[in-house]
Amino acid sequence: MIKEIIVVEGKDDTAAIKRAVEADTIETNGSAIGEEVLRKIALANERRGIIIFTDPDHAGERIRKIVAEHAPGCKHAFLPQELTIYKGDIGIENASPEAIREALEHLRTETAATEGEVTWNDMMEAGLVVDANAAARRLEMGKTLGIGYANGKQFFKRCTSFQITKAEFLAARHAMERKLEESE
Repeated sequence: MIKEIIVVEGKDDTAAIKRAVEADTIETNGSAIGEEVLRKIALANERRGIIIFTDPDHAGERIRKIVAEHAPGCKHAFLPQELTIYKGDIGIENASPEAIREALEHLRTETAATEGEVTWNDMMEAGLVVDANAAARRLEMGKTLGIGYANGKQFFKRCTSFQITKAEFLAARHAMERKLEESE
């Protein structure tokens, strides 16, 4: 049984989690998260800790941000979009039990955003911002680092708050560049 309570968007996500692992969940019921749900999440975080495991889409990222603001020090699980798509629908409920278990084995813990090893200049040199292919490059880097896809500013914040080391960043950059070269 997973000690932490997993925060998901809805009942279909809960069902998918329970097919993969033994765990308790809290459902946000979409992006209009009520105060009662946020209080329940804060209490769960204090007592057992939480893992935020939302869909890899705009709404899921919005929910992740809201929940993380109310639950400092929480853990995050990420899945890339291609592992969550079924008939055009993106959602954790579409992921295989194996993909869910894998994501839960590679959690990232958020810490107070302080100055990290990765700099904005590193982001620019890697082509993650101010580059015609920045979005695709962030997508690949996010998969490798296990921090999901985000816009440039949010990606930089994740590198800082998840304490991505310079070595991790450079290794992910080299892997991303190899993968992008192979696809050309």
